[in-house]
Amino acid sequence: EDPRDHRVYKYLTIRGENRNGEQDSITVMAENLNVGIMVQGAKDQTDETKIEKYCYDNDTLNCYQYGGLYQWAEAMQLPSECNAKSCADQIKPNHRGICPEGWRLLTYDDFYIVVHADGNDAGVKGVRAMGFGGHNYSGYSLIGGGMRITPSGGFKEKDEVAYWFYPGENEYENYSCGDDGYMGNTSTSLKTNVSYKQNGLSIRCVKLD
Repeated sequence: EDPRDHRVYKYLTIRGENRNGEQDSITVMAENLNVGIMVQGAKDQTDETKIEKYCYDNDTLNCYQYGGLYQWAEAMQLPSECNAKSCADQIKPNHRGICPEGWRLLTYDDFYIVVHADGNDAGVKGVRAMGFGGHNYSGYSLIGGGMRITPSGGFKEKDEVAYWFYPGENEYENYSCGDDGYMGNTSTSLKTNVSYKQNGLSIRCVKLD
């Protein structure tokens, strides 16, 4: 349970292989984070006094089903100016961001374990939920939350693509991009990318050991 709003999240412990080829495990949410006050897609998340979220098509019901969509600085819980400049020195190991207390933001290394989970012989297909072109052998239940697009403030690709921010940034276009993962409902491999920090993406959290 998230004490901030009493929302209860499903989570599970996934055992698998890490990037070094060793056995490892993480305890991770089996749904996307949904915390904060909804703001319209046309607006940036710049109010530093509260957590703001987008809901796909500005419909709160989509937040219940798919979780909120967050700009990079909001997800990291850094000043909104970090969406337009480098704030790498403010990203800490086990970076909490907007995750509940006792949790931290999912990293690429975490997601590697999810994809290489014990008993998942279907690769990325075993990570996706049944309704998202997958078998869900891992139990991770990845769904296509789509994204909020900057600067138009529109939305795209719900049920088609999952996008999520990692706690890292990229030099591309003067540090206006954050590291992200993405997976379409027919993807066959584990992909990382960069996304404009002002886009709105999904967030997953991992329990601190």
